Amino acid sequence: MEKKLNSHTLFSCWTPLSNHIENMQLFEERISLVLHWFDLWTDRQRKHMLHSLLTRCTKPQLRYCRDLLTEKLPLTQADFTAMLPRFLSLYIMSFLPPLDLCSAAQVSWHWRVLSEQDCLWARRCIRQGWFLPYTPGEKEFGAWKNHFISCLNTLDWLTPREAAHQYRTFNQPCEEVEEEEERLKESRMRQMIRANIQEEKRIAMRTRKGWSSSTKLGESRSHSIQSQTTILGTIFRTSGPPGLSLSTSSGLSLEKNMSRVSGPLSNYISRPAPLQSSSIYRHPATCLLLVSNRIPAYELVLSGVKADVIVVLYDHRGTLSALLCQVEGAVSGRTFQRLGLLAPGGTEEIHLFHNSCLSDRTLLTPAHRDFWEKLSMLVAPAEQSGGIDIFSPCAASTSGMAFMQKLAAVTGLKVWAPMGLATGSFQNIFGDWSDGSISAIGLSDPQPGGPALHYISEPVLQGWCRQVQWMEEALGEMKSCLDFRLQQVGLQAWGRALGHSLWERVRLEDLCLSEDLSMALTEGLTVLTKQEEMRPFEFLAAFLTKWSDEEEAREEKQVSQCSLVSGHPQTHFDWRGVIVRELQLSEFLYISRLSALVKAYQEPLTAALNSNRAILSFADMHVVLSPIAQILDLNRGFKVDLDARLQQWGAEQCVGDVCVKLCTHFRVYTNYLNNYTTALSTIDKCRDAKPAFRAFLKRTDRTLATHMLSLQELLLCPVWRIQEYTTLLQALTLHTHDSHPDHTHLSSALNTMQRYTKFIQNLKRNCERDRLLEETQQMIQDCPRLREGNRQLITSQEAALLYSPNDHIPESLRTYEHVADVSLFLFSDMLVLTRRKKQHTPFTVVHRSTHTFLASVTLASLTVRRITHSRYVKHAFILEGPSRSWVCATERGDQMKHFLCVLSSAMQTTLTST
Repeated sequence: MEKKLNSHTLFSCWTPLSNHIENMQLFEERISLVLHWFDLWTDRQRKHMLHSLLTRCTKPQLRYCRDLLTEKLPLTQADFTAMLPRFLSLYIMSFLPPLDLCSAAQVSWHWRVLSEQDCLWARRCIRQGWFLPYTPGEKEFGAWKNHFISCLNTLDWLTPREAAHQYRTFNQPCEEVEEEEERLKESRMRQMIRANIQEEKRIAMRTRKGWSSSTKLGESRSHSIQSQTTILGTIFRTSGPPGLSLSTSSGLSLEKNMSRVSGPLSNYISRPAPLQSSSIYRHPATCLLLVSNRIPAYELVLSGVKADVIVVLYDHRGTLSALLCQVEGAVSGRTFQRLGLLAPGGTEEIHLFHNSCLSDRTLLTPAHRDFWEKLSMLVAPAEQSGGIDIFSPCAASTSGMAFMQKLAAVTGLKVWAPMGLATGSFQNIFGDWSDGSISAIGLSDPQPGGPALHYISEPVLQGWCRQVQWMEEALGEMKSCLDFRLQQVGLQAWGRALGHSLWERVRLEDLCLSEDLSMALTEGLTVLTKQEEMRPFEFLAAFLTKWSDEEEAREEKQVSQCSLVSGHPQTHFDWRGVIVRELQLSEFLYISRLSALVKAYQEPLTAALNSNRAILSFADMHVVLSPIAQILDLNRGFKVDLDARLQQWGAEQCVGDVCVKLCTHFRVYTNYLNNYTTALSTIDKCRDAKPAFRAFLKRTDRTLATHMLSLQELLLCPVWRIQEYTTLLQALTLHTHDSHPDHTHLSSALNTMQRYTKFIQNLKRNCERDRLLEETQQMIQDCPRLREGNRQLITSQEAALLYSPNDHIPESLRTYEHVADVSLFLFSDMLVLTRRKKQHTPFTVVHRSTHTFLASVTLASLTVRRITHSRYVKHAFILEGPSRSWVCATERGDQMKHFLCVLSSAMQTTLTST
């Protein structure tokens, strides 16, 4: 019995454990007894009791006591120097003036220690030019403060009369009336000078002869200087002070006469150099072209830029401020006749940078508005034929036209852009251009390809527009071969050299045929391969003759159908008919390429599979080519309906319902786009693993049956076609009046195509992000995992890592040592630093770089500070993280400015998103 009771008690035989109610009742009685005793104790006894209890409590219990005390006795006043870290307290005190710092030193001993630190007073002394005559010891306290007070006490304060007596000056304030008269006189003189110079400029530009020899040039310049000097002399003889004259025939020199002029006006007329005709009469005759390095094969564009064009190649991962600084450094204060912009974009928006799009919605934001207002100051006014040329087909959509009109209102210049009536990669640049300022559709005066030829020579531009896809592949191979030779030059010089090398190598101007001739030859050779002709040249001649007759009949039909409306001659051109015929022609080419996919790839692979000689398995073939047949049948039906409408074309004819019918079956395109990346990876895997499939691709790719395209390029055709559908439907909607019966269906089809276009853009963006992250991950050794969340690579920069052994002296006098080469990889949420090493190949000049992970810092905890240029260091900045800092320097100043602008933009984006 006693053993059983002991199992239900603890430390006391009268404390029940099995009965919870009795246990709680006994606990409450004991608490009441202890509290009764606590009330009878003295203050000292109570404190001793509380101390004993708190020392026995665990950490969670102590935290509970802290929260309870905070709730009962809230904190109303606190010493921030005791709660904040020491460096934050010093940072707060650094904003106080010297008098307030002396007052803060009288608060307490701790405040005195903080307010007399050398880091607070050294900067104030150095700013005034007061330097310590010795180096303070390690335990010396308040040396810079005492030096500041001693220098301040020994200053010489002079009254105005004492200063006048010592320095022989006595500045008495002038009367307000005299000052006002002096200002008015100078203002009138400036106005007369400007008016006479402008009049002389107009007369000289109207009557000046051509400069055929250096003798005439010198005579013209001397005559211009003499005439302008005579004008200024007339001005000062009539309106200036007595005795002031400008005469080249008198014995007094021009500088001697100018030395008599006092005040601000002397700064304007004391220098004879601005009076030369070469500076006053300089007319903006060149063009400025902004090119994004996101453009495919931009190197070829750089090689074809004309001699009177200033080109600025910018990084698409930069910012607006960085681009503006780059432009200001390139133009050097010059003005230009036209401004061109060649950047990725569509009919509604232009992708200036990776995170900045220019469109109707974003143009009026402060950043974009300020950017374009400053750029417009570099272009001649609209009265002098100044304008802006945008190479994206913005004139093909309603929102694009609204964007062009807003940009024209912001800059005060005419804005020109392609109308998007030509399908292909960049072939709309050679199409019709419009200024977007018309109110009635169809009344514009297009310029066929004219604005683009102001910047780039026609052969280079034509070859780039038509062959841009394979040029990008060829340039990629050239970059890998010439990287070690061209890496020391700038990005623009590098691109220009590669473009010239490619152009001289392939001689594209000899290969550039017209689009109609190349299409006719392709079709003729395709038909010739299908038939066994004994006399192929005669067959090809007959085919081309038949093709030419059909082309002439088609053109005559177009001319007859592009008739004038309502009996008003030459007032309204049938743009709708032109666009629909372009849609029909491009649809024919698209269907022929889809047919090539089916006939050259799907049918032979299926036949081999059925004959037990499989080249590809059924599963792999289903992944690669399954939706192609369905897409082909869908587009064949669309073309039949389109041909039927064009046979009865008129002003009120509708094609929107045909486009809506096509869009209702676009689910097959959705499946194709979702499976596109998987199909490409399957092709690569099977080509490497199956020799039979590799031989089949080598035998079939880039033949006449496949339109000289590979399997991967043919699979890309549906993606291109959706973008072409969007461009053509936008142009068709733009030239269709709201009251037209076709407008509703066209708008519905356009909305569907725009959704698919945005879906394709998101897929491209995700693939590009994953590719860059994977390449960077493989490049950096011992690097942690980079592919996390929505992280993306923004830019990278090579720099030198510096170290200063003298940290106690001011930065302007500090020397630095180059300790290592580093690379800075900027991501959307962090900065990665790597140690870069060069490894040279023996007996060659080739070398390669290796990267080893050094550190990573989140952008939210990173601070950046520039180092002032000195004789010891240039283009340097400090990256300060939570635990350490790095001093880095770039090779050129523009590299540092660009990287810091992009870094500050990324840091601001990170702070706003968090």
